[in-house]
Amino acid sequence: MNRAQKADLVDSLRRTFEASEVVVITHQTGLTVAEVENLRSKVRKAGAGYKVTKNRLARLALQGTRYENLSDNFTGPTSVTTSVDPVAAAKVIVEFANSNDKLTIIGGGLGERALSPDEVKALAKTPSLDESRAKLVGLLQAPASRIVGVLVAPAGGVARVLAARGEQAE
Repeated sequence: MNRAQKADLVDSLRRTFEASEVVVITHQTGLTVAEVENLRSKVRKAGAGYKVTKNRLARLALQGTRYENLSDNFTGPTSVTTSVDPVAAAKVIVEFANSNDKLTIIGGGLGERALSPDEVKALAKTPSLDESRAKLVGLLQAPASRIVGVLVAPAGGVARVLAARGEQAE
């Protein structure tokens, strides 16, 4: 890789770090091509990005970003998962790491805050942005559906009384 390609890669990584709300750093040792492709597929479906990085270039890309404090984590066979949704990347990586011991969570970052592996796992347990929105919509719609049920109930009661009265008359 020549200097221009390295510079382009550093710029691309820097833009990725700046656009991301969360960064999860992992070590991958012994993953097969099929396992990596499976992981990439899951990460893409979650709306996140996964990249195996060169440590020196990643540390250069981190300079001047809010994740600069993570540069010490870039040693060994490192990969990075990034996402705009703060929970999506953590969920996918933790799920994959639980089922495959070849992927180890080293740490991460949420905004300017560095996360330990345990904090990344805790982040993965929180509801995602879409799940939170669905719960909020459900909470907002619940009172309206209850009101409709209360308003419809007396009419249903009257209909049942009239039907019972009609059966008695026969």
